[in-house]
Amino acid sequence: MYTLSKNLKLSAIIFMVVGAVLFAVDYAMLPKTTADVAAMEAAHGDGHGGEHDEATADHAAPSEAHAVKEVHAEESHAEEGHGMTKEEHLEHTLHQYQNKPWSAIYIAAFFFFMISLACLAFYAIQYAAQAGWSPLLLRVMEGITGYLPWGSAIMFILLVLSGLHYNHMFHWMDPELLVEGGEKYDSLIAGKSGYLNVSGLLIRAAIFILGWNLYRYLAVKYSREQDEATDNKWHKKSFKAAAAFLVFFIYTESIMSWDWLMSLDPHWFSTLFGWYVFAGMMVCAITVIAMVTIFLKSKGYLEKVNDSHIHDLAKFMFAFSIFWTYLWFSQFMLIWYSNIPEEVTYYITRIEDYTLPFWGMVGMNFIFPLLMLMNSDYKRLNWFVMMAGVVILLGHYVDLFNMVMPATVGTSWSFGFVELGSLLFFLGLFIFIVFTSLSKRPLEPKRNPLIEESKHFHY
Repeated sequence: MYTLSKNLKLSAIIFMVVGAVLFAVDYAMLPKTTADVAAMEAAHGDGHGGEHDEATADHAAPSEAHAVKEVHAEESHAEEGHGMTKEEHLEHTLHQYQNKPWSAIYIAAFFFFMISLACLAFYAIQYAAQAGWSPLLLRVMEGITGYLPWGSAIMFILLVLSGLHYNHMFHWMDPELLVEGGEKYDSLIAGKSGYLNVSGLLIRAAIFILGWNLYRYLAVKYSREQDEATDNKWHKKSFKAAAAFLVFFIYTESIMSWDWLMSLDPHWFSTLFGWYVFAGMMVCAITVIAMVTIFLKSKGYLEKVNDSHIHDLAKFMFAFSIFWTYLWFSQFMLIWYSNIPEEVTYYITRIEDYTLPFWGMVGMNFIFPLLMLMNSDYKRLNWFVMMAGVVILLGHYVDLFNMVMPATVGTSWSFGFVELGSLLFFLGLFIFIVFTSLSKRPLEPKRNPLIEESKHFHY
């Protein structure tokens, strides 16, 4: 039976406290009025707007550059200066700075939420596939999914606060965009208003969250009952519940990615986006399963988990990293090659204004796993898997950063105490909840019918 150590508990609390302090310090230093923005721009030579416009013009033909920038201006996610007065420019930039702390919280909250949700899907796959290698790891997966109720509740609260206009993250939530004939009227967003509306977003989110958490409740319940049973009745129920959940998950995950991430850029869409987010979620979840397993083994738990189990987890880390790269490149290549202004503007914004995080993310999520995890022997080295896992997780955090920040903060972005504080706070919360959940039940299932196969698994 695992016991949450005082040192780990204290570390989690320190992460949360330090994260909250860093966030508060940086938040207090952000501009609060347009006068603050004007003073900041004067100190920095009018900010980044001129640089962005010049760079965009250099990389496109005049007519194309105009079209791309026009789309940017319509979305309010690109830089200012196209038909804006000085006051409008300052107001728009202030909104970007006001979005910065909200965006930092949103990214960190979604990052750890998606790990727990994808871990639940991976858990369901083990039951649906009747996998014989993984029963020794099922308790680890259950512990990681212990964060799901908390993480999904936090995400729902953030969506509600956005719907109540506590921030300007979701551009399409501005009611003035739907007033035909008004100054802000946006025909594209108005045409999507039947789907993109606050009530629809929250109703869908509530249904998804209830469905995901209902399956988790049933999965843990059936697993607990199976430990005390004299037959395989509850294992069979787990199989049926897992199969049903996976059908529900594959639909709801795609729609969730459209609602919670893609709609931040309401003029842009990609038919691969749901799969792209899914691949990133899965590689992060499997990476965390491997890291938690290795940590527990280092503390003397999970003695029957051997190098072959770690090797298989590392293979999944490698495979989903390559799958993620395939989807990323397919999405990027087709949009870039077609060069349609309302589509390619998504990547122009990121390449021009987020050059380091954009290309750095590709290196961390593709080149690094490819070179490090290709060798079969390295997949059996616990320290090596841990090192690769840290880089992969940071890479996918940066990937999420690239999805959210250009749409909500534009060129006013930076990685400061607000972002670091949010990441540390949710990391501490995640560690505390996951390891507390792990301490509630024995780490080895008692009566799983495939447990003996897992104990003797060798590859």
